[in-house]
Amino acid sequence: MFCNENNFQSPSPSSSPKAKRFKMDSGDAIRTAGNLKSNDDEPNVADLEGEPEDSNVSTEQPPAVELQLLPPIKYEYLDHTADVQIHAWGENLGEAFEQCAMGMFAYITDMDRVDNFGSEQIEATGHDMLSLLYGFLDEWLFLFNAEPYFVARKINITSFDRDNFKISAVGYGETFDLRKHTQGTEVKAITYSNMQFHEKDNYAEVFVIIDI
Repeated sequence: MFCNENNFQSPSPSSSPKAKRFKMDSGDAIRTAGNLKSNDDEPNVADLEGEPEDSNVSTEQPPAVELQLLPPIKYEYLDHTADVQIHAWGENLGEAFEQCAMGMFAYITDMDRVDNFGSEQIEATGHDMLSLLYGFLDEWLFLFNAEPYFVARKINITSFDRDNFKISAVGYGETFDLRKHTQGTEVKAITYSNMQFHEKDNYAEVFVIIDI
């Protein structure tokens, strides 16, 4: 399926304070992970001559940032009239939910261009499992379409209350930026149309049609 760039209306995150925060976090983390230091950070040898041993000058290296390991891809796109159906799976229903949300973001933009040094948290509720899946995906779609215009490359469900149909999750990614990220296809809404989930031992899958 080809992406329609003409129909895609992307928000501009450049004016958002939170957007600037993500850009700053990403750059700082990349520099720290690579242990890169500018010449301005290095103490001048001449300035250190004659300093007492208890000088306040520190030569310790900053701790390296531990990069988030990305999960394997366990989703695919199925042909559907005028829309697209996401089929996602995993070892349990929580993983299938996570993969479905990541599949939605991957339809919006190229995940290879998304860094995952920023993070956002969401909470979703429902009255049954299908409404919970709908709410879960809708929360992530809202974060992309409104401030902070966040796109998640990796999503982890931190709490899955199946009795009360509540989910808490954290996504790792960054603010969407047209100068860096490619335009995929706009996802207008999540739908209940033919929404399904199936479970058996050590396997679960979900089917969700998104309106594009």
